[in-house]
Amino acid sequence: MPAHPHDHTGARIKRLRLERHLTQRALCDLSQIPYSTLTKTEQGRLPASPYLIACVARALSVEVETVTGQPYAAELRADELDVLIQPNREALDVYDLGPDPDITPRPLQLLQDDAEHLLVAVRAGEIKQVAGQLPGLIVEATTAAHLADTTEGWLLLASYYRTAYDVTSKLGYPDLATIALSRMEWAAERGSGAVIGGMYRYMRALTYLRAGQYRTGDRLIRMGLGALEQADTGRERDVLVGQLHLGAAVMAARAKSKDAAEGHLEEAGRIAKATGDASDVHWLSFGPTNVAVHRVSVLAELDEYGQAAQIGRAVKMPKDWPASRKSHHFAEVARAQMWDGSLDDAFGNLLRARKAAPQQARYHQTVRETYAGLEAAKRQLPDSFLSYGSWLGA
Repeated sequence: MPAHPHDHTGARIKRLRLERHLTQRALCDLSQIPYSTLTKTEQGRLPASPYLIACVARALSVEVETVTGQPYAAELRADELDVLIQPNREALDVYDLGPDPDITPRPLQLLQDDAEHLLVAVRAGEIKQVAGQLPGLIVEATTAAHLADTTEGWLLLASYYRTAYDVTSKLGYPDLATIALSRMEWAAERGSGAVIGGMYRYMRALTYLRAGQYRTGDRLIRMGLGALEQADTGRERDVLVGQLHLGAAVMAARAKSKDAAEGHLEEAGRIAKATGDASDVHWLSFGPTNVAVHRVSVLAELDEYGQAAQIGRAVKMPKDWPASRKSHHFAEVARAQMWDGSLDDAFGNLLRARKAAPQQARYHQTVRETYAGLEAAKRQLPDSFLSYGSWLGA
């Protein structure tokens, strides 16, 4: 269901419910969402939380993106990003065709340098730049990997597929993100990369988190931890294990399992004390700062918004921390502040999210739902609030 002008998630929920001839009471029974929460969400008086969206999607047997209206086609078209999707789709589709006879790939080291550049650019929020460069590089790396047939070549290709996942998931194309992950696993298996295999399962678990399938996501986390037991001991493996625990913490919190979430956070914190800042390890941004940022997300998912906002304000992010991670954190804090009633502060953090990584923030579901919540509050906010909404396409 494409997004409509001046649409919001609650309105889409109502349309989907009526299409299935369900009353609000019936949908509440199916989704286990409180009646007052559903009615206010449909009216646009409450923003839709990720938990509510996932519960409703399951109850209506639709994908989460059908409820949220992703991908945001009008904005993608305005940013000239829509034309970049098909080339990426085509590049992901030639993985098993062997070397392309019309391509003479550059040496692996040059391709590795480009792969690192793309990973850095994604974390700087330069999504359009990466989306434009990625298809040609994937095709070139595919031929290089088939020709070399070495661990180095296959793991290089897996890195490009990982970047394809980053880009397509940020732009709201979960089908392409899932394909990119399957390609990543395929290449990692050929490269015998246990660490990359563990990272694949972490990223795949995130797709199930977004879809509200927490049990499957938790199984993938456990599989990832098992895969990492086969990797060589050391800082690299520790970082991946710690990151998996962070993903598991958010998964458990969204499933409203507080004890499990806190257990995963504690384990990640213990590992982070030993590794210190490890932002350079596979560009996962793992370390004490990322543990603190995930603590805010966990508290928000557990509906402890006041504490999430308080801790979120106190997080000190290093100046060189990736812009994409900063933007995501500001969006999470804004959501907590909005639910806690600190509307001016919430809008201030939406502005920070946009400043840190504008291309990412424009397509970020939490940014959009928080903006909708502030708009619904009908409190006097500065004129820049309306211009923010125009920028979002809201």
